[in-house]
Parts: sequence; C-alpha cells; structure tokens
Amino acid sequence: MLRPAVLALAALVLVSGGSATSRSPVRSAIFYYPWYGTPAHDGRYQHWAQHGASPPRRIASSYYPVRGVYSSGDGRVVRAQMREIAQAGVDQVIVSWWGRGSVEDGRLPLVSRAARAARLRVAAHVEPYPGRTAASVVADARYLRRFRITELYVYDPGTIGAARWRSQLEGLHGSRLFAQTPFAGFAAAGGFDGVYTYDVLVWGGDDFARICGEAHRRRLLCAPSVGPGFDARRATGEPRVKPRRSGATYDSMWRAALRARADVVTITSYNEWHEGTQIEPARARAGYASYVGAWGRRGPAAERAYLARTAYWTARARFTRQ
Repeated sequence: MLRPAVLALAALVLVSGGSATSRSPVRSAIFYYPWYGTPAHDGRYQHWAQHGASPPRRIASSYYPVRGVYSSGDGRVVRAQMREIAQAGVDQVIVSWWGRGSVEDGRLPLVSRAARAARLRVAAHVEPYPGRTAASVVADARYLRRFRITELYVYDPGTIGAARWRSQLEGLHGSRLFAQTPFAGFAAAGGFDGVYTYDVLVWGGDDFARICGEAHRRRLLCAPSVGPGFDARRATGEPRVKPRRSGATYDSMWRAALRARADVVTITSYNEWHEGTQIEPARARAGYASYVGAWGRRGPAAERAYLARTAYWTARARFTRQ
C-alpha cells in the first residue's frame, strides 16, 4: 500500500497535473475484458454463447460488434483494441482478472504488451474469483508486479470485513488498491487507497459529488465510473435497463465526474458486451440495438461514436483543473 505521506504526494500529483516522476498522471482508465473466444482460435466460443445464445448469428449481447465475434487471445484483435483505446485519449486499461491460472490470467501478458505498445498503462480488475481473501489479494498484488502492474481495482470487497482487509494491506508496499464501494468509510477502515463505483446502473452522476467528497475528506483517491448505459437483457435476463439516450447518459456522467473533482475517471466499459456498457464499435444489425443517432451520427460515424466522444471527454479531463 502507499502509506499516508506517499498517498498525499500521489493525490497532489493527480490533482495538480504534475508528476513526481517522468510519467504523466492517470486521469482516465477503462475496464477491459479479455475473456472472449471463438472455435477457430480457442476451440470453442467463450462468453459469446451465454444465456442460450448461438453465435455468431445470435450472441449474448443486445449489441453486435463491428469486429463480429472475436477472440481475446488473437493478438491482431487485442493490438487494434489497444490502439483504439489510446486514440480515445484514455490513459490506462484496467484488465478483468480472475486469479492465477484463469483464462484472463493466461491472456494478461498479451494484453499488457499490446497496451504498452500503444503507450497505455495497465491495471488489474481483481474479480471475486473462488476462494478470494484479503490475504490472497495481497499475494496477487505481488504476483502482478511481474507484469509491471501496481494498481489494483478490487471488485466487491465488502464480502470481506474492513478489519481483515486492513490487517493484510498494512504489510503491502509499492501497490495502490481501489475498493469498489460508494462508502469511503469502509475503504478507509480497510486500508485502501481509493474508491471506484463500476456499476453504472446503480451509481449515477448524482452520487459522485457525495462519494468523492467523502473520499477526499478521508484522504482517499476518488475514481467514479462513467458509462454509456446498461442493457443485459439478452445476456442474463436482467430486466433493468439504463438507456443511452443518444449519448446524453454518457455526457451527463462525465460531466458529473469532473464536477465532483474525480482524481481518475473510470469508464465502464470498453467491451463488456453482456451488460451493454461497451463503447467498442458496434454495427447496426437486425435484431440488435446500435449507436445510430448518438450525437446525431449515422453510418460508420455512428459505429465509433462513443470512442470519438470519449476522446472529447478525456481531453476535457486532462485540462480541467481539479
């Protein structure tokens, strides 16, 4: 963990836009999923066939990728995705990671190399893998350093008590951990360095000022999560939907994050196709939702509308004085 004096310096660096080293501060980061597979590349469909879907014609998403169904183990695909993210002005990729030995772990070297070739920094999204404990996350942090990953976003840490987190995190140095929680008190008590929200369905822009205000009062970094919308009906049957409103949802969340003086704006997501939070290019296809109409765009411009709008907002974040 970064101890108080170091944390104060890190916060100053993020707020001021300066740097204690030659590296620029991370002002924006995006959640990325390396879990997709195809029979041609991986021997079977991975994730595209959830909830009874039958790819490639019918996939477990309310949207359809411009790339079609792809493999996250295909280097050409991953390198192109990282270039898109970098061109959108995002500073860091937060890679979904389900523990050592998982499919996502096996693909981490490929994703890390591709991201760094695109001049992106890499963090890990530590998911609730079977048997995860506070002690195992500390061991994970040390393991992930071999990939030069020193920032971890811990999803759903509330299943483990704050006291147990603190007892383990006090002995960890050289890594920075964010807790996925709107409760800064829990994160501070657990010894985390910051908070993020991830869930754009539950936590919206109206919550960001309170969350970041409480985090900053406790000397924590605040990384609220913005997203274009939410629609998981085809992938999970979840009936709740957060409409995209032709791009207005995304704009309103970004605006709220900057007004809340976010230290880092996290984006949910680049390619979580199951939940319909993705900004990766999507095509207009019969039976699927699309980005047509977002910011008035049609045709190929609509397919990449959210990447283009992300570039607008990351530029604003980079030059907005926190």
